[in-house]
Amino acid sequence: MGRVAFKGVSKRFGNTVAVADLDLEILDKEFLVLLGPSGCGKSTALRMIAGLEDPTEGTIEIGDRVVNDLEPKDRDIAMVFQSYALYPHLTVRGNIEFPLKSRRVPKEQREELVVEAARALGLEELLDRKPAQLSGGQRQRVALARAIVRRPQVFLMDEPLSNLDAKLRVQTRAELIELQRRLATTVVYVTHDQVEAMTMGDRIAIIADGRLQQVGRPQDVYEKPGNVFVARFIGSPPMNTVTGKLLHSDGGLQVDFSGGAIPLPDDLAAAVRTMGVTDVVVGVRPEHLELSSDGPVSATVTVIEALGAERHVICRLSDGQMVIVRQESEEAAPDAGSTVRLITDPSRLHLFDTLTGLRVEP
Repeated sequence: MGRVAFKGVSKRFGNTVAVADLDLEILDKEFLVLLGPSGCGKSTALRMIAGLEDPTEGTIEIGDRVVNDLEPKDRDIAMVFQSYALYPHLTVRGNIEFPLKSRRVPKEQREELVVEAARALGLEELLDRKPAQLSGGQRQRVALARAIVRRPQVFLMDEPLSNLDAKLRVQTRAELIELQRRLATTVVYVTHDQVEAMTMGDRIAIIADGRLQQVGRPQDVYEKPGNVFVARFIGSPPMNTVTGKLLHSDGGLQVDFSGGAIPLPDDLAAAVRTMGVTDVVVGVRPEHLELSSDGPVSATVTVIEALGAERHVICRLSDGQMVIVRQESEEAAPDAGSTVRLITDPSRLHLFDTLTGLRVEP
C-alpha cells in the first residue's frame, strides 16, 4: 500500500516553524501535489516522508507503518531531486543500476530491470553515455529511471522540472503523468508552479507559512477557493480580489467599492447575514469580467498584454486597486489610458471575510 499520512505533524528549526500541525492523507496510487510559494514548508514535508528530516511533533505513516523511527533506506520510497543528483563518473546504465547494486540484486535481474526502466523513459540509446553528454531533459529522465527501477511504494519528487525550459517542462509533465498511470503508484510531488499542480495532480494540497490551506481536486479548488490566499494563488492570471463594504439596498445586499457597486445574489446575501460578516474581499476570475458600456464599475485601462489567442486588459479602480480582464483576441481592445465600465455575472462572485480571510459559502 502506497498510502502516506501526516497526523498532527509539526517541524521547527529553532524558533522557526517550517510545518505546523499538518494533517493530510495521501491515498494509495494517488498523484498528490504539495503546492505553495518558496519557503512555505512543502519541501520540508516531503523530506519528512523521506526520513531526511525528523518531525518535531506528530507521526508519519507509509502504508500501515509509522515510520518516524525508520531510516530512509527502510521506508520503501524513492526520491527525485531538482538537481537530478546523478553520479557524473557513471554511465546512464550505471546510474540507473546503482540502487539495485546497493540492494544486492543479482546481476541478471539488474540488467532486466535497467532495460525495462530505460525503455519506459526512452533512454535505451543513451545507456552508455555519461551525464555530461546528456541534455537537461535526458538527465531528468535518468533520475526518474533510477527512481522507478526499485519499484518503491511511494515516489517523492521535489520540483523535478524547474531546471527545464518551458517547452521541455510541458513535454516532461505529460511523460510523468503517463508514467504514474502506467506504474499505478503513489506520487507526492512538490512545486511552486500552480500550472504544474493544476495539470498533474489528482488532488492538490496548498501550503502557506507552514500551514495547510486547502486540499482538493484542482478544478474544485479553482472554482471554490477556501480563503483569500488560495484565491490569489490559484489561476493564471490570478483571481481579482478587491476590498469592499456591504450595503443594504431595497431589502438586499450589495458590495460597494471604489468605482461602483454590485448587488449580491440572494443565497450569497443570506450567507453573509448568517455569518455576521461586515467587510468583505470580493473575488472574480479575469475570464468572468467583461467590458460593457453600461457596466456598474468604472476603471482606467493601464496596460494591455497581447498573448496571441487572448489579451489581458489590466485596469485600476479609482482607489488604485488593480483588476485584470481576460479578453479573446477577436474582441475590440480598449485604448491604454481610457476609462471603461466593468460588468460580471453576480453568480460568478466569490466573497471572503476580510477579518478571517475565509470563504463565505452559500
